[in-house]
Amino acid sequence: MFNLGKPSYRRAVALVAFAAGAVAFTSSAVAAPLQPLFPFIVAPEQPPMAQPAPSEDDNATAELPARLKRQIVAYPTREAPGTVIIDTPNTYLYYVLGGGQAIRYGIGVGRDGFTWSGVQTITKKAEWPDWTPPPEMIARQPYLPRHMAGGPGNPLGARAMYLGGTVYRIHGTNAPQTIGTHVSSGCIRLTNQDVSDLYSRINVGTKVIVLPMERHAENPPGKRG
Repeated sequence: MFNLGKPSYRRAVALVAFAAGAVAFTSSAVAAPLQPLFPFIVAPEQPPMAQPAPSEDDNATAELPARLKRQIVAYPTREAPGTVIIDTPNTYLYYVLGGGQAIRYGIGVGRDGFTWSGVQTITKKAEWPDWTPPPEMIARQPYLPRHMAGGPGNPLGARAMYLGGTVYRIHGTNAPQTIGTHVSSGCIRLTNQDVSDLYSRINVGTKVIVLPMERHAENPPGKRG
């Protein structure tokens, strides 16, 4: 019937086999497109993305008005060097240097109805502190988290200094635009840069004087007027 020995027939069979192999190769390549053609070439391994550590400078780019920038100013007072004085109405914090001078920091203070005054001492210091809102704050703002770990997103910012047995703190902030305003629930806030600077200067036991709203920096403690 067929002459299998003829060269023309053998060539036809070879062409059919080649075509079938090509189809099989193409199908396997489509089914597994990620298989390398040259498996002995290894692509370089990509290093994992590094997670940045919290930084005191996270809000350093916030540009404060000149009056709220950290600076040494004339500040006559009878309080000892190292004392902290909170000028609530003018939103300043003074760190007394002595010799009639102080370092002045811009701060955010309590909003209307949440200001307070008195004398306290620093009882605790913490870097990148956790935040646990007190029960009275939760009662006013039930949407607040019950606990928040320290870090750049934490409202207490880079540092916190705790005032006596109160719920108040001198702390940093993740909202530097609020410096110079009356916005908090009674805490004193500074930029992360400024609170880190202040933190390095004061110790547990430091005296803190919080002036009432009607008292001004132009009439500091120990100066009559």
